[in-house]
Amino acid sequence: MNKSYQPHIEIIEEDYKIPQLNRNRRISALLPYDYYDSDKKYPVLYLHDGQNLFDDHSPFGNWAIDRSLGRLAKNRKGQVVIIAVDHGGEDRINEYLPYNSSKYGKGQGKKYIQFLQKTLKPYVEEKYRVLSDASNTGIGGSSMGGLISLYAGLNAPKVFSKMMVFSPSLWLTPKIYQLARKFSPTDDTALYLYAGGQESQVHLPNVMRFGADLLAHKESGFRFKFSHNPDGVHHETNWREEFPQALRWLYFGQ
Repeated sequence: MNKSYQPHIEIIEEDYKIPQLNRNRRISALLPYDYYDSDKKYPVLYLHDGQNLFDDHSPFGNWAIDRSLGRLAKNRKGQVVIIAVDHGGEDRINEYLPYNSSKYGKGQGKKYIQFLQKTLKPYVEEKYRVLSDASNTGIGGSSMGGLISLYAGLNAPKVFSKMMVFSPSLWLTPKIYQLARKFSPTDDTALYLYAGGQESQVHLPNVMRFGADLLAHKESGFRFKFSHNPDGVHHETNWREEFPQALRWLYFGQ
């Protein structure tokens, strides 16, 4: 019988309470294939837009992270616990928006990140065998999920030292560039930043500007990788291709 390296997918809760926002959300966990056969502790990665990560019925397609994790695990590179947090539907933009916007109104990103840090992270660390230190804790997402991941990682590098950021919506919050210029990374900080060449007229230039602002203050221990697909568009199919490369680089140094 062929051995399966596919991760265990568990729904932590369909209506997990977000007290900071007074809303409920589905939270899922993808556990390494051998999680229940060992007492090992694993690194952890918190990802946004959970509906688009492994659900074959997602209306916008999905990242297929379950299949990527299975392939990586077969080569001993996928042993990470993924915590997938569903987005808030019509509240998605505001939840992932770290600052107030003239177009979208009040940003609720600070409260959302407080939820991850103060509520969800302690719960996950009690429920699952995950390594709780910053060097083994990451955060990531795409588009608005990429934006809020940058905000979280730049503000709290001693909590989330690894950032997986695909096509961040930087145009929504010019203040994010100030964070890049003032950022003081820890020795464990690592950022994998991706943008496609066909996303919009401003998308790639914004991401490149952000990377330049960040690297202007780069310290010796900070790892940074910029990935660019000239033909990439703003879509899950491109982020699906990028995910295994980003995971290998962030967690396994390859």
